[in-house]
Amino acid sequence: MLKFYFAPGTCALASRITLEEAGARYEPVRVDFAATQQRSQEYLKVNPKGRVPALVTDRGILTETPAILAYIAQTYPLANLAPLDDAFAFAQMQSFNSYLCSTVHVAHAHRMRGYRWADDPAAIKAMQQKVPQSVGECFGLIENEMFKGPWVMGENFTVCDPYLFTLTRWLKADGVDSARFAKVHAHMLLMADRPAVQRALADEPC
Repeated sequence: MLKFYFAPGTCALASRITLEEAGARYEPVRVDFAATQQRSQEYLKVNPKGRVPALVTDRGILTETPAILAYIAQTYPLANLAPLDDAFAFAQMQSFNSYLCSTVHVAHAHRMRGYRWADDPAAIKAMQQKVPQSVGECFGLIENEMFKGPWVMGENFTVCDPYLFTLTRWLKADGVDSARFAKVHAHMLLMADRPAVQRALADEPC
């Protein structure tokens, strides 16, 4: 059985929703960030990066959200979570998830984790002040150029949808009004009605 390491309020929610959507049998293991459990020797043996998510499979451990999402989609093909028979469409899906991972999540992280890029308190404060603009611009691009609707990739639900939903939930704290983005906001409400999402949200802060 799969073992899934997560922490509430993190991007691990995307993978957990996807596990639920796939009907996967897995053991959820909560990592207590408040107690810096992610830096413990025990957890660093699972993920030396000291971050979540991490998915323990019978072939080894996977980290990084886009990789975990693709693995779940390919491991549970009957769940129809990705266009597995269309190489181009699959690459488009990966392109969207890579943008969330490499650009949107990084822009968000400047609000709480500026210490990753600078030591000067003034520089860290400047990063924090930039977040509403930088995150807002990311979501503007998603709204106007990348989102097809009603789901990210169009008519079919894919692993892009839990990932976008997860990052959309962070907008308010980032100082961005999700109502600015009509399609993204409607998507968030649509996602919230899914039973798999509701099960995954049981361990999440409101």
